[in-house]
Amino acid sequence: MEIYKENQLKIYNSLTKSKELFKPLIPGRVGMYVCGPTVYSNVHLGNVRTFMSFDVVFRYLLHLGYKVRYVRNITDAGHLENDADEGEDRISKKARLEEIEPMEVVQRYTVDFHETLEKYNFLPPSIEPTATGHIVEQIEMIKEIMDKGFAYEVNGSVYFDVLAYNEKGNNYGILSGRKIEDAIHNTRTLDGQSDKKNPQDFALWKKADERHIMRWPSPWSEGFPGWHLECSVMSTKYLGEQFDIHGGGMDLKFPHHECEIAQSHTCSGKTPVNYWMHANMLLLNSQKMAKSTGNFVLPNEILTGKNTILSKAFAPSVVRFFNMQAHYRSILDFSSDALEASEKGYYKLMDAVHTLKTIQVSKTSSVDIASWKKQCYAAMNDDFNTPILIAHLFDAVKMINQLKEQKESISADDLVDFEKTIHAFVFDVLGLTDESKQDSSDKIDGVVALLIKLRKEARDNKDWALSDQIRDELLALGIQLKDGREGTTFSIN
Repeated sequence: MEIYKENQLKIYNSLTKSKELFKPLIPGRVGMYVCGPTVYSNVHLGNVRTFMSFDVVFRYLLHLGYKVRYVRNITDAGHLENDADEGEDRISKKARLEEIEPMEVVQRYTVDFHETLEKYNFLPPSIEPTATGHIVEQIEMIKEIMDKGFAYEVNGSVYFDVLAYNEKGNNYGILSGRKIEDAIHNTRTLDGQSDKKNPQDFALWKKADERHIMRWPSPWSEGFPGWHLECSVMSTKYLGEQFDIHGGGMDLKFPHHECEIAQSHTCSGKTPVNYWMHANMLLLNSQKMAKSTGNFVLPNEILTGKNTILSKAFAPSVVRFFNMQAHYRSILDFSSDALEASEKGYYKLMDAVHTLKTIQVSKTSSVDIASWKKQCYAAMNDDFNTPILIAHLFDAVKMINQLKEQKESISADDLVDFEKTIHAFVFDVLGLTDESKQDSSDKIDGVVALLIKLRKEARDNKDWALSDQIRDELLALGIQLKDGREGTTFSIN
């Protein structure tokens, strides 16, 4: 029997502002969409935290036995620089500044995005659609919204009519809790908004001006789709008019996700998403991250140590472990001291995992593995509560040390279950890798390199006996030295 059939997973739904028992639309299957990056620069740390949170959601749903279709898009057109409907497309602007093609920008930073996430041991999504790959579908959705009377065209641009939408009994503001009346009262008249009937209306299609490099033909103008429209099109194309989970950063709740709901609901007449999930923001040294202030570090710079923020380099799994020590809906403060503390905890956990293999079994168990296991599932079933899960994993560390010292006992069956459960939560669900193995390998390489250097000095001094001794004793340990023109190399047999 699959675990999910007995599952009591509860998810905090941003739409209802409460934890709800998770019931997928199709038993045993989950459709999940997460807003991906706009690929105009290196992926930043806040993005990585959001995607890492949903990587754990994806992993846990898979662990429970669900068949998950996880869609995470690439925004490669249409995202304007001020997140509204004016300004320059971020990718086009980058291309113009660097004097390269927009798709060169897209390719460069899409590759960076994938390489970064791979280093941090992310599972790839099931589908990764691009905005530019779905222009035709976006034009068709705009036509449908216009046919239903909720959009209008002005000077080649098309806007969603928010007031018309609400006048028909709908609720633009259902996710964010914002009221249109308040929004109208608090909105300034901005340059470039004169084409709109109301300031709250948002672009479905923008006519491209002479500066705009990325443009496509449409019934209204040569232009490009609205940023909000892209996700409505791609999510419903691959997950259907209604699907289970939609995720993203807290900053996307309004206007992006609010607009998605309005667009999708207009076309289908259905509530598009059952569970809206939002990951909270990341601070750096208790302050907002910003390039302008220098309070900024890239994900790859954490791994190399080449930055002015952190005291040293940190392994990818240490960073993952640090992120998991805070709940995804909590603000997380990233600092060198916090990472160093997490590093100690991470290696303590890895040591316990190694020690588990050496535990001697007894006829009976004095430790209650079933109760501990139940607590681990209870933590993750409570809206993916990774910090509580980690607390239970450290309870396991204490148990392992007591078993090692034979202060407690464990049966063979319980040991198998204990080890299987720890591995499932540490490696499969949290997505950690055993960096201590890599450390051991690096240390071995360093020791052998030192011995090769000492052997060379012995040979230079014509101390053939010492040279041969180093070679022979390494060979006895399974390490074979190979002398060549470029120097001495080695292989481990």
